[in-house]
Amino acid sequence: MSSQPPAAAVNPLPPVVVALFLAIMGIELAFDLGARGMIGGPEAVGWRLAAIQTYAFSGDIFDWMWQNGRWPGEHLIRMVSYPFVHASFTHALFVGIFLLAMGKMVAEVFGAVAMLAMFVVSGIGGALAYALLLNDPIPLIGGFPAVYGLIGGFTFLLMNSLARVGANQSRAFVLIAFLMGFQLLFGLLFGGSRDWVADLGGFATGFAMSFVVAPGGWARIRGRIRHD
Repeated sequence: MSSQPPAAAVNPLPPVVVALFLAIMGIELAFDLGARGMIGGPEAVGWRLAAIQTYAFSGDIFDWMWQNGRWPGEHLIRMVSYPFVHASFTHALFVGIFLLAMGKMVAEVFGAVAMLAMFVVSGIGGALAYALLLNDPIPLIGGFPAVYGLIGGFTFLLMNSLARVGANQSRAFVLIAFLMGFQLLFGLLFGGSRDWVADLGGFATGFAMSFVVAPGGWARIRGRIRHD
């Protein structure tokens, strides 16, 4: 009999993905329990609202900073903090599910540091798209722009896989087309915010980053620059 342990049926999640998931769901759990009066005392009922006021990304505040040339740290932090504040437990849960699925695939190929950088920078890219393309006073919250950046990384990987087998690379964009189409249809039928602009900005940022952070990506870019 072999003394080797049986192989795991499911590959373990990269620690960076688990850490981000626990951060998002841990914050949400605190908000939920506080609203129910189970922790934090009477003031805990307002934890979510206070977090939105302090850590949500505001297009109006960004416009003020841009117009006045002032960039206070307390407002700059909003560009990286808003993905950790959600409107509800369901909102956070869906972000967490996408994070586990897409983060695992991206981290296993690009590496943990690149995956974390893609999550953070895509969140920033989504916030900038929201501020620059819209004039919406509603604060931006939730991790979907950052997670859509990971979907951009996944799309890059799928596009390369299709290219290697000579298949149509446009098939790699089916997932993002479906998600954006669903969001637009839902908005038309039921109304809602224009967060999809931030989601699309996050996707574009993550997809563009993939050309650099993919294994050998920076070397290929330098090679093309030297060749040109």
